[in-house]
Formats: sequence, structure tokens, C-alpha cells
Amino acid sequence: MSGSKLAIHGGTPVRSHYLPYGRQVIDEEDIQSVIKVLQSDFLTTGPAIEQFESEIASFTGAKYAVAFTSGTAALHGACYAAGIGAGHEVITTPMTFAASANCILYQGAKPVFADIDPLTYNLDPKRIKDKITEKTKAIIPVHFTGQPVELDEINKIAKEKNLVVIEDAAHALGAKYKNKSIGSIGDMTMFSFHPVKHITTGEGGIITTNNPMYYEKLLQFRSHGITRNPDLMTQNHGPWYYEMQFLGYNYRITDIQAALGISQLKKIDQFIDLRKKYAAMYNEAFQHTNTIQIPYQSSEGDSSWHLYIISLNLEQLRGSRKNVFEALLKENIGVNVHYIPVHLLPYYQELGYPQGICPKAEQLYNRMITLPLFHGMSEQDVYDVIRAVNKVLDYYSK
Repeated sequence: MSGSKLAIHGGTPVRSHYLPYGRQVIDEEDIQSVIKVLQSDFLTTGPAIEQFESEIASFTGAKYAVAFTSGTAALHGACYAAGIGAGHEVITTPMTFAASANCILYQGAKPVFADIDPLTYNLDPKRIKDKITEKTKAIIPVHFTGQPVELDEINKIAKEKNLVVIEDAAHALGAKYKNKSIGSIGDMTMFSFHPVKHITTGEGGIITTNNPMYYEKLLQFRSHGITRNPDLMTQNHGPWYYEMQFLGYNYRITDIQAALGISQLKKIDQFIDLRKKYAAMYNEAFQHTNTIQIPYQSSEGDSSWHLYIISLNLEQLRGSRKNVFEALLKENIGVNVHYIPVHLLPYYQELGYPQGICPKAEQLYNRMITLPLFHGMSEQDVYDVIRAVNKVLDYYSK
């Protein structure tokens, strides 16, 4: 692409139409699955939800699964079940979506941000140790981009300090850590089913756990704190009786959404295989490019590749990240940035989190760009992204 005029300067774009960084893939089987529920007796709180939960539990190797309206709601439920409340601190990463920290605030606790490993971009276990105090109640590690965190080390720290581990696996359905499925290892694990994730229910999330006490609390929490389980009630007036035992929320997912999830889950292996294939194509194309750093992958984990992130070697460029980003957009490549470090968001700045507390995450943020990666892409789409990246970097390279 040497010498090609950038689209941002009036040249011809690499693509004639826009390629998003991610999107859902819905087929006729998915549509018919939803229609079947629409024609049934249950639109919500029916058998499709229990089936979806059972199939997610089976897929991840967990004993239990509880579905919620969103991944955020699921994280909120996990924080409640873990007993997180006012006066507690919870350690998490700044390199994540705001929900990973917001769920801590919902329970009146304080998020404590520990810096990332500059290789994996995941929460650094060594930094976790530095942040533990007498107030620390839990750790929320994030399997960023789909690459598992160092769970053995994090769980070891948690066990020594009697902390709960809530894995944010919004990016990591189908990922493995040391040949164990993410979702079967920690105290609780959250998966998201937003349209850009590996499978979708429209909006939705789920918590997997092997702990029956957490399971029962999660079930109640998503439904106003109400139970109809006679074994949990303090009294029983008859078959109609139920008890509200604590202040929960209406976080119930619908059977309509669950039906879509059941159908999507049948294709999960195919979806992940395509993501891995396209990530490998990117790696092959960019591994010798001195202007970018491709994603490092730990040998301990098997990523499910939710995101493909490049880090710009700005020292080799005569333009900024903003220049490169805007130029790629004009080539009709739907790049993105994941994420603005949470502690730098205005609301968290107002809470008193200063810039500079997580320097590795902040440095990465200034250099990172997310390239399109989803199972609905074609090989030609991948080649288009590669051509556009090479075209733009060739122009800005020193």
C-alpha cells in the first residue's frame, strides 16, 4: 500500500462500506427458537431460562448458573452474594468496562484499582498484594480480551487472606486456564451476552458457581429478595406463600432472551474457532511490523479472543494514536478503544481517584486500538483490515 493516499486525505478507502469492530450473528435457527417461545405460555420466568442456565453450567463445567438481565446486573448480584457492603474494599483492574467497578459501588464498598501486567494487560497478581488491607473483602479480576488471568496466583492470595474471587469473564466464554474452563474455577464467574460477545441474548449475563449458598442468594437477589423455596422460608401459610427476605432487585432475564441464548450456544465452538482463526491471521500479518505490538498470549491460558488489540509503538510513528484511529475510520474500518481506564473517568475522578495510580494501564490506554474481530467476519474482511492498517501505518511511520 506504499504511496496510497489515505482516505482521510481524499484518497479511496480500502473498503466501500463500514466494518464494525464487533456485531451479533443471528441465523434462522435463532429466529425460530425465539418464535417458539413467543408462541408458548411463558415469555418470562419459564422453562427456557432454566434450560439456558443448565446448558451454560454444563458448558463451563460449573454446578450452578443464574441468569440476569445484563452482565452488570450479574456482577451486582455476585457482590451481594459475596457479602460485600459498606466499609469493604474490593480490588479490581482499571483496564475494563466501568461495570467491573460500578458493581462494587452499588454495594456501598470501595473499588481499589491495582495495575496491569504490561504483557498480558490483565490484573497483575503482584500489584494485588500491595493493595490488600484489613478492609479488603474480594478481588474482581477481569479476563481481558478473553485471555485468562493468572488464576492460580490470584486464588492463592485470596485463600491466604480469606477473600472472595469474582471473575469478570464478560470477554471469556469458552476460554480455558490450564485446560480448565473459565467459569468452573473461582467462587463466582460472570459472563456477558451483549451482542458483541461470543453469544448473545440481546442483553443478558450469568453467574456460574459451585457454591450452593451463593446460588440460592443469587436466585433471590435477581427477584426482589423473594423466595418460594419452603426450605428457606421462616414460615409457610400455604401453596401460594412466598417471603421477601432481603431487598433484592428485578434482574430477571426473559424466556425470549434465554431461547436466543440456547440456540446461540449450540454454535459457540464454531464461533470461537473463527475468532481464533482471524486472530492468527492478524498475528501473522503484523508480527514483524515495528510500529505495533501484537497481543501477547500466556502459555497458561487459551483465549477465546473477544478482542484483538494492537499497541502502537508511538516512538516509531510521526502521528498520534488519534491520527491513526481517525485514518482507519475513514478507511471504513470500525476500530475502537477498550478501555479508558476506569479511574480516569470523570465520575471516578470526582470520587478522588488520581491520575497516575496505575501507570502501566494509563500508558497502554494511550497506545491501544481495537481492530474488528467477530465470528461474522469473512477472510476478506480480515484482509481488508490488514490492508488498511498497513496503509495507515506506512503513511505515519518514521
